[in-house]
Amino acid sequence: MTALDERHGEHGEGAHGGASPRSGGTLGSRVVPLSRPTASLPLLTGSKAAHLARAARAGLPVLPGFVIPYAPADPGDLGDPCDLRDLSRAWAELSRHGARSLVVRSSSPQEDTEESSLAGRFDSVLDVRGWEEFRAAVRTVLGSARGPDGDSAPMAVLVQPMLRARVGGVLFGADPVAGRTDRMLVSAVRGGPDTLVSGEQPGTSHWVSRWGRLLRTESSDGGVVLTGAELRRLARLARRAARVFGGPQDIEFAFDEDGRLWLLQSRPITAMGPRPPRGARLLGPGPVAETLPGRLEPLEEDLWVAPMARGLAVALGLGGSASRRRLRSAPVVVAVGGRGAADLRLLGAVPPRHRWLAWLNPAPGARRLGAAWRVGRLTSTLPGLATDLVADVDRRLVETPPTGDLPTVELISTLRWTRSVLVSLHAQEALAGALLPEPRVTAAGAALATLTESRYRDRSLPDHQVVAAEPVVLALTAPSLWGDLRLPPPEPVHRNGASATASAGPAPRLSPEAALAPASSHSPSARPAPTADDRGDTTAPLPSARRAGPVSPGALPPREALRLRVRWVQELQVRLVREAARRLLVRGVLGEARRVGLLRWKELVTALETGGLPEDFAERLPRAASAPLPDRFRLAEGGVVVADRATGPSGAGDGNGGRGVSGGRGAGTVWDGEGSGPPDAVLVVRTLDPALAPLLPRVTGLVAQTGSPLSHLAVLAREFGVPAVVGVDDAVRRFPPGTRVTVDGGTGDVRAEGS
Repeated sequence: MTALDERHGEHGEGAHGGASPRSGGTLGSRVVPLSRPTASLPLLTGSKAAHLARAARAGLPVLPGFVIPYAPADPGDLGDPCDLRDLSRAWAELSRHGARSLVVRSSSPQEDTEESSLAGRFDSVLDVRGWEEFRAAVRTVLGSARGPDGDSAPMAVLVQPMLRARVGGVLFGADPVAGRTDRMLVSAVRGGPDTLVSGEQPGTSHWVSRWGRLLRTESSDGGVVLTGAELRRLARLARRAARVFGGPQDIEFAFDEDGRLWLLQSRPITAMGPRPPRGARLLGPGPVAETLPGRLEPLEEDLWVAPMARGLAVALGLGGSASRRRLRSAPVVVAVGGRGAADLRLLGAVPPRHRWLAWLNPAPGARRLGAAWRVGRLTSTLPGLATDLVADVDRRLVETPPTGDLPTVELISTLRWTRSVLVSLHAQEALAGALLPEPRVTAAGAALATLTESRYRDRSLPDHQVVAAEPVVLALTAPSLWGDLRLPPPEPVHRNGASATASAGPAPRLSPEAALAPASSHSPSARPAPTADDRGDTTAPLPSARRAGPVSPGALPPREALRLRVRWVQELQVRLVREAARRLLVRGVLGEARRVGLLRWKELVTALETGGLPEDFAERLPRAASAPLPDRFRLAEGGVVVADRATGPSGAGDGNGGRGVSGGRGAGTVWDGEGSGPPDAVLVVRTLDPALAPLLPRVTGLVAQTGSPLSHLAVLAREFGVPAVVGVDDAVRRFPPGTRVTVDGGTGDVRAEGS
């Protein structure tokens, strides 16, 4: 079959080159045929009609029709009798005196623009028959220009024949979900495209190359509605439309019963999903979340993430795992939206992209050869180095007076020491993990046994008193400048008084510091809301070995001893920062002590030394609640998180059948759209009803049981940057209002909190 856009002139009377209304066509006319040059003026005929007129003049397959141009007047006013005669004449000619049904569509200059589509915002009326029914349809379209706030948008009315379509759908000249311009996305249903764009039917989706080669198909019912030849014709139509309008288009199309292809609407793609640049690093929270599981404030990033990154870079450089140039160009650990993430390839958590290229590349081998002698010597000397470092840290903790007694100069100096020593601790801990045998005893295990024994002796003892008596239990907690220090609940105790953990033997009596252990699965996964400080005041004794009796630094294996000291030093930092905040509050520099977390490290030092704050400090706000990071992801422009497709099927969630249609991630409380809704609402509905559009600006996520990535509401979700997932089985029942959920619009994953 010859492609329709090549044989456009063969469409006969139905094509734009056939008969069309002869009325008017001047700027002052009440009827403007699409074939007239003035129909291409968006301010006169609206964007939708202007685009179709422009496409028709370029030879694209557009149905004939006319436009009732925009005229400032009350909605529903059809003008004077002379204008009415022109309109009646145009209607009679296009409808064949009522024998052919029409479609009456909105066409506003404010819709279908490069900035916003306003998809589904205004009304259209299908299958209009008879003169009176036509006049009522025009009034309906004009009336939809009035918004809920009483303001009216400028509105023209587009009138075309009602097409009896065999197949209809939406064609995107790019993949708006994945942000790719090298392929196209087609969604189609049997009949016209209206049930697809309204969200009633999910349709069958096809991903095709720019030349129409089928790449992938997803269908809710397994049916095939488009042939390979039709997909190629659609790809050609998309390429031609892109040339006409200067970029990829969002096109509504239909094939009639005779196999002819029609362009029903064309508008710019207003929102493309984020796409990481080529070569973007593969990141993941795994190794870091064991130590820093929650969301961090800026000062916490500088105190804990930055030293970890520097320490791991030292370890990787010594071990020859990466070149120094690469380690200098990008930190091993970064903070993404206040959450720690590591470069998974640098840490060896994922294989290289091209194994055979990595095998042929001589640089890693040469680098490791140069590092071999260092590694060999480190393996034998590392236990001694770790012992010395642990002893130095313990000695400094013992010698540090209560933070309230420190002069400001010494407080700053002590904070500088903590950042420096954390680099050494992290470096040696990483080397110990790579070079030394896996320890049989962990700091977290020893801490859990100690906590169980302490709870057995006195179950009413507050957590901060347990920490003061047995600082090793800090290994079970994550650092936080202002969060409560909460220990996990005690383990079950046997009848003889010994816990299951403690029965293996007495726990080593150590000083605190081990939230970094991979065995720290007991660490809280979320940071509690800040409340009053339950760590005790800043004059309380610091965690150290002195209250645990004589301690041998070798009581734990080297790696675990180092991890424990990391946690102790972090706890010292917490107390130092709280004391610094207290002093800034007393001096009137800060209005609220907890806002100290919004400072960066250098800004904190400047505030303590000079009393000055950054100019924008008053506008800084605490970070809002956010979803946890995906297991594997890359960063797009602007730091947007894009989940790696290797974490699940492309466009499908894990276990819930969802398909991501608007990228991004959000967390919040499920809302069904009734009433006022929570401030962090995630809208969960059955279908992508365009009537829900006014709710999108105020929600943090959208989940629907059915829907297409090219439906009106999905398009609007991308415009507003709202993460959206469709095709989630039984979503309304599984996620009732009030449920806390996380929505990933990239992978299609929807998870209830705690699942």
